[in-house]
Parts: sequence; C-alpha cells; structure tokens
Amino acid sequence: MCLVYILDDDEELSASLAWLLESVGIASERFRDARAFLSSYNRDRPGCLVLDVRMPELSGFDVQELLNETGAPLPVVFVSAHGDVRMSVRALQNGAADFLEKPYDPQHMLDVVQAARRTARRRFETAARRGELRAKLDGLTVREREVLTLSAEGVPNKQIAGRLGISAKTVDVHRARIREKTGAESIPALVHDLLRLGLCPPAGK
Repeated sequence: MCLVYILDDDEELSASLAWLLESVGIASERFRDARAFLSSYNRDRPGCLVLDVRMPELSGFDVQELLNETGAPLPVVFVSAHGDVRMSVRALQNGAADFLEKPYDPQHMLDVVQAARRTARRRFETAARRGELRAKLDGLTVREREVLTLSAEGVPNKQIAGRLGISAKTVDVHRARIREKTGAESIPALVHDLLRLGLCPPAGK
C-alpha cells in the first residue's frame, strides 16, 4: 500500500483532500505541523506527500530541502493558494512531482496523486534493490572487490591477473564467487545493475 501524506495547516482543505482520496480507496495521513510529519514519516513503506508551501515554522520548501538532504524517495506534490511561476519553478527544479494552485480541481488532484504514487512505488523498489545489492557488495572480500572494479572498467581477465599478481584461473574463481555472493547471472549483468542503481563498483580496502 502506498500512503499519501498530507501536510497542510489548513484543517478544512486537509480534511477535504483526505475525504477525496478515501473516496477512491487511497489511504492518507494528515499533519498540520512539519516537524510532526518529519518525525512520523516511515521510509520503509512507499508514499508520496501533498505539501502546502506556506506554513508556520518550517515552510514547504524547508521540508522539501530536508527530504532531499536525506535522500528520501518521497515524491512531493506542492499546493498553494498563493502560488506563482517563481514558486512552481523552484519546487520543480528541486524535484517536486507537481505544483497545484488552490483551489484545485478534484479530478486533477486525483490524477496527480495517482501518478505520484506510481513514482513512489518505483522509487521504493529501486531503493530496496539498491540497499540489497549494497549489502551483498559489502560481503565481498578485498580481492573480489578489486576483480569486480577492474572487470567493470572493461579490463580483460589476463590483464586483471597481471595487475593483481595472480593467475587468470584465480581471477575466474573470484568472478564466480562474486556472481555467487551477489546472485548475478554474469559480471556484465552485475555491472549493469550497479550503474542502473547509481552504485559504483566497490574499491579494495
């Protein structure tokens, strides 16, 4: 289940949006205070955030900045009764999924939230895969890390053997162990996954 967080100090609009989402079976949690939301946000489940720009203490942009700093995989949909082009550009440049002006069209809001939820699920799955693969990489030995790094650079086995002062057969053994430990079909497939997930081949220690 992908949860929709609603962070808006306007109680009436917040309740109205929660009702709208509930009418199509979308679960939500409402917050009027940014710090309360930040302390309750659970990174271990997919979600998206409908975020008001103007709030006391921490603004919507402050919240977005804090989420970006921690790498939270949370799509943000900004809403504002006082929006302008400058605000929307700032929000989108900093990674927001969309920027809507209040009062918003209910169906348009539903469409935007559904798109944000799909993005949230993709980001969550990618983050989970990244964490899983990073943990497997941490289980490699120093030599296996060296072999993987050189393989990722396109260095042939014989040259890897020469650089590391080992035999080509030993390189093959290390490559097999790397595949076994990471569950990869092949070294090229593993390198492809590393690049796709934004991970660098581990360097030897």
